[in-house]
Amino acid sequence: MPVETQTADSYREDLVSTGKTIKTEGLTKVYEMGAEQVHALRGVDLEICKGEYVAIMGPSGSGKSTLMNLIGCLDSPSSGKYWLAGRLVSDLDDDELAYIRNKEIGFVFQTFNLLPRATALHNVELPLIYNGTPAEERIEKAKKALGRVDLTDRMHHKPNELSGGQRQRVAIARALVNNPSIVLADEPTGNLDSKTGEEIMALFENLYQQGNTIILVTHEHDIAQHAHRSIHIRDGKIASDEAVVRK
Repeated sequence: MPVETQTADSYREDLVSTGKTIKTEGLTKVYEMGAEQVHALRGVDLEICKGEYVAIMGPSGSGKSTLMNLIGCLDSPSSGKYWLAGRLVSDLDDDELAYIRNKEIGFVFQTFNLLPRATALHNVELPLIYNGTPAEERIEKAKKALGRVDLTDRMHHKPNELSGGQRQRVAIARALVNNPSIVLADEPTGNLDSKTGEEIMALFENLYQQGNTIILVTHEHDIAQHAHRSIHIRDGKIASDEAVVRK
């Protein structure tokens, strides 16, 4: 049986049956910088349930982006354990990890990470190309994803023909094209003006209302206020974890 079919079935079963989409115990990350050791994370215990909208906050160097990379299976912890939908990530093989990164987690980055010579439609198609989705099906899915971010009329435009907010919408559509269970956004408004940033945050709220699990990494308090739970990281540890009080 192909790996993708196995992981798709078992992962989605686990996702439905477990309330905790994400759980970590004693998670640490140490980087070797020559003779020096940099402790980016120092024992993080965390639980995030399916359908939550969480902001991970902290100053530069606090460990918040490192934590996002571990949650997104882009990096491995130095020690500790991480369960994703009830499965211990360290027990997953490379094919299973690749499946999760491609199909179950959608990534949105501050710098958009779009191919400059490709249209919005082709940029959104990319994750589907990587997993072998047939051309007709992937075009249809990419068009649907662009529709979710109100960019149907810009699908044939290249990034340099789009505004900053529109480029970020393309990046969000690309993150959504596989209908992931988790959306990870790292400083998604960092390169946008305040008005456009508010429009993007309204889009994330809409995605949350549709049932997506949203994890937002930011150092901006006004952006974190859009989430429903705020986790503050300081010096590689969780300093606070509380519900967001709407102003």
